Amino acid sequence: MRRKRGKLQKHQNVIVFPGTIERLIAEGQRFAENYQYDKAVVSFREALQYTEGDESLLSVYAFALYETRNFQEAKIICEKLLAIGPQLYIETMELYLTILMELKEFKQVETLIDSLLEENVIPPESQDKFIRIRGLNATIADKQDQEVSDQLDIDEAYEQFEVDQFFSQTNLQQMQQMQAIRDVNIRPLQELLVAIIEDKRAHPMIQSFALYLLVQQEIDIEVQVKKFDKERTVNPSKLQFPDEMPVAKQVLKLVESALEQEPSTLEMVQYLLARHMFVTYPFEWFQYQSDEIVEGYIDYVHAMFGKVKETDYDLMDLLNLLEEQSELFDV
Repeated sequence: MRRKRGKLQKHQNVIVFPGTIERLIAEGQRFAENYQYDKAVVSFREALQYTEGDESLLSVYAFALYETRNFQEAKIICEKLLAIGPQLYIETMELYLTILMELKEFKQVETLIDSLLEENVIPPESQDKFIRIRGLNATIADKQDQEVSDQLDIDEAYEQFEVDQFFSQTNLQQMQQMQAIRDVNIRPLQELLVAIIEDKRAHPMIQSFALYLLVQQEIDIEVQVKKFDKERTVNPSKLQFPDEMPVAKQVLKLVESALEQEPSTLEMVQYLLARHMFVTYPFEWFQYQSDEIVEGYIDYVHAMFGKVKETDYDLMDLLNLLEEQSELFDV
């Protein structure tokens, strides 16, 4: 007995054999169930060339597109679904809002959720979820705005940190430029900051602050530092902060012990140490030992209060130089 032939379908002059669409849809669903969303997308996309697709097909297809980060196409499919008025309206809307957030259409998300809440479209049991989505959307939008703002700031800073432009300013203006970028990602500026540190025109305090910024963000780069007739090559990613360096830590500890009964002197010595360890950074008082440094600073402060005694005058000259260089004169 002769088997009946199925009726051939034609789509834009392409012959579609019986069962082709059903097979593609079944394949797509099987792939989706096994989390093979990329293969599911291929099968569903081909099937939808020959059929409009029902709610079930479009729902799975939209989710597969989302999982494969085809957000623009997923958005279009969700809009088709929402126009149908699917039974799983809330789930579809939730997916749609998530896709809009991925596309950075934050204003549309906010407007849509506000509209749904005002029109009481969302069931009471789902309202908290949509309110949380609105809050998350606002947080991401704010972060995006801040990142854009930071990038604009960096773009502007790049011009200002070009070496010749930077050194055309006064020392105080240079320091203000440094302070303005202390809370942003300075990696785009790292080569410029290294050039500033290595430039012979750089004030020791400017060198120290630029180096401090590189250390703060653990920038992995070599920097040649020359100051006070000393030279050293350092890598900021491996360098400690000024008050965490070995000699500095020991000096600070010894000073506290030595001046336990002289709180006013201690406060003044600590103030000077903080300034001087920063201006010499990454060097540490050069050839002097910790106990010599402590004794020198105590004598230095005592002399300020009129208590003069025999001391190491070479060390006093160094402290006077460091005090002078730790001031940024507007020149």
